[in-house]
Amino acid sequence: MIPVTEFRQFSEQQPAFRVLKPWWDVFTDYLSVAMLMIGVFGCTLQVMQDKIICLPRRVHTAQNTSIYNTTNPVHDVPLPAPKPSASSATVEMKGLKTDLDLQQYSFINQMCYERALHWYAKYFPYLVLIHTLIFMVCSNFWFKFPGSSSKIEHFISILGKCFDSPWTTRALSEVSGEDPEEKDNRKNNMSKAISSPSAVESPLVKTQSLKSIPEKFVVDKATAGALDKKEGEQAKALFEKVKKFRLHVEEGDLLHAMYVRQTILKVLKFLIIICYNSALVSEVQFTVDCNVDIQDMTGYKNFSCNHTMAHLFSKLSFCYLCFVGVYGLTCLYTLYWLFYRSLKEYSFEYVRQETGINDIPDVKKDFAFMFHMIDQYDPLYSKRFAVFLSEVSENKLKQLNLNNEWTADKLRQRLQTNASNRLELQLFMLSGLPDTVFEVTELQSLKLEIINNVMIPATIAQLENIQELTLYQCSVKIHTAALAFLKENLKILRVKFDDIRELPAWMYSLRNLEELYLIGSLSPDVSKNINLESFRELKSLKVLFIKSNVSKIPQGAVDVAGHLQKLCIHNDGTKLVMLNNLKKMVNLTELELVHCDFERIPHAIFSLLSLQELDLKENNLKSIEEIVSFQHFRKLTILKLWYNSITYIPEHIKKLTSLERLYFSHNKIEVLPSHLFLCHKLRYLDLSYNDIRFIPPEIGVLQSLQYFSISCNKVESVPDELYFCKKLKTLKIGKNNLCSLSPKIGNLVFLSYLDIKGNHFETLPPELGDCRSLKKNGFIVENTLFELLPSEVREQMKLE
Repeated sequence: MIPVTEFRQFSEQQPAFRVLKPWWDVFTDYLSVAMLMIGVFGCTLQVMQDKIICLPRRVHTAQNTSIYNTTNPVHDVPLPAPKPSASSATVEMKGLKTDLDLQQYSFINQMCYERALHWYAKYFPYLVLIHTLIFMVCSNFWFKFPGSSSKIEHFISILGKCFDSPWTTRALSEVSGEDPEEKDNRKNNMSKAISSPSAVESPLVKTQSLKSIPEKFVVDKATAGALDKKEGEQAKALFEKVKKFRLHVEEGDLLHAMYVRQTILKVLKFLIIICYNSALVSEVQFTVDCNVDIQDMTGYKNFSCNHTMAHLFSKLSFCYLCFVGVYGLTCLYTLYWLFYRSLKEYSFEYVRQETGINDIPDVKKDFAFMFHMIDQYDPLYSKRFAVFLSEVSENKLKQLNLNNEWTADKLRQRLQTNASNRLELQLFMLSGLPDTVFEVTELQSLKLEIINNVMIPATIAQLENIQELTLYQCSVKIHTAALAFLKENLKILRVKFDDIRELPAWMYSLRNLEELYLIGSLSPDVSKNINLESFRELKSLKVLFIKSNVSKIPQGAVDVAGHLQKLCIHNDGTKLVMLNNLKKMVNLTELELVHCDFERIPHAIFSLLSLQELDLKENNLKSIEEIVSFQHFRKLTILKLWYNSITYIPEHIKKLTSLERLYFSHNKIEVLPSHLFLCHKLRYLDLSYNDIRFIPPEIGVLQSLQYFSISCNKVESVPDELYFCKKLKTLKIGKNNLCSLSPKIGNLVFLSYLDIKGNHFETLPPELGDCRSLKKNGFIVENTLFELLPSEVREQMKLE
């Protein structure tokens, strides 16, 4: 058996050597464990169980039958049998009894086990154990042989140091233009593959630090200066170490020869096992004839024996042969791989193409063989190592000057999810754009505010996931390669400016841009200079948002009218006139004209038959009789007329049968007409902040209603018909003149948000307990009123 200390040392080295174990070695290791279990199990049975059980056989003639059946009348023990003559012709076993005692039977069993039982049946478990141990030694011999193990340990130590230093890792990313996805894969695999738990100081043990490679590749701000200088020196030394190691290893091919030899040995061992096991497996028999010359001692010569473990050993032997067969086929495939491929040369052509570092040299002999083995585990390692073979990358590494204050770690901590559900990084009032931004490869949205002299470099191409860019009061320049990248990848651009000169001229060439947001205050004279005619190049533009003080829709917007789907103009109170250009935007589905000083709904809107959402927030609308023309809008589902001066809702509202969401909040409506509720598809109805006193009972018609708000009005009672709207999830009736709450509110089983605060309630109905979805955090009410509810209702609401 393997000594305990040696086995412990080998198990400690295994995590580090794992990168040099291709899939077939891992597979055969598992097969070895399975075969080892068969051997251990068989040996245990061999030691613990009886080996063989024998009974005598007697040969006699028919005429002597009566003599043979004679027994001692006193002890009822058979008398010793006479020796049968050579002419005996008949064998009878009927009624046979022997005179053997337990010790004689034990002696016979031992004799027959040693002389009659075939050696294969006796030693099969030990053979399995020995063969398996030989297989395991052969598989890992090159990790233990002094000449090869020293090279392997040195190589793995260097491989680990390539990723160990945060400075080095970040510098390599800049040099090689590494794919962010590959960086993520390396981060997830490094601590699993290249680490050594040994506590002894040695070149291999130094890779122990890789066991806990940091998630981020830069150091803390407090020690950034010192560590950056130290890591830079270590990276320079590492380049020199790689060069020396390459010269040493490329001198011979010991590693390749050792691996080939141990594989050939395993194949030969497999052939021997298959041959002799296939021939001898039939010798494992349940019944064994035993002829031993001990008649003088026992009176018998012929015995019939039962090998108790024969049946189980036979099954185990067939199972073992199957494992050995699969093991041998895997070894044959390994030999095929070793001789079919040219493993003494390794080309970094694919790395040169990916990184653009054209001076990475090809390697040979043992150095090449180790790279071929690593590629079977993960090609990313050889790609990372290759950068240290390049003199160009070494020179570039010396010139990298990372920003010590804004490390990649710190930037990742500032990542937030924005309204578009994208990972966003916001940088405010910095002296420039940190280079480490382009290491945060998961970044999807970059927001820069009040940063002067921003230069977007070509390394932005590392941010493969970036789709959104926000520039608030920034003067921006862009590299040609970066512009080419943004043309293909940027989907959303937001620009906020104080000066027209802050509008980037390159934004007009972003052909894949889908959303453009322009925010800035302009004088009337300057607003004429916004040249939106260049938008003709924005072939994919779907959303155009302008928050300014323009007096008319820019002519340039008409050039993208054919594919524009959403137009938003927030005009800060400046009157918007000359809306005839809207008629050309036939594919418009969403239109927002906010704070444009309209007194009536513009007629140009009525030609937009594809419109699905209309928002006329913060205008001066007093009358909306024009909504009768909306009856032709078959797709109009959202109508927002909030924050206006509307005094009444016309009867024509009932013709808008496709409406699902209706916003009338913050107006001056006094009477709520019953024909409003003929819009039976309404799911969302907001009537808050008006002067409404009465809710018509026809509200019960709205069976699809899920949100209803009439808070901040003058309502004195709520009709019971409201509680027929059983799909209600949100009900806001706070800040009214209500005095009581109907017990029928218990019908609203889906109600999860209820606001009744600011009324004149004295008690609350216990039927609120029937609203199973209503919890304390969604129940807006005075604490004194809440305490008046039954205790079981209060406890139910407090449960999450």
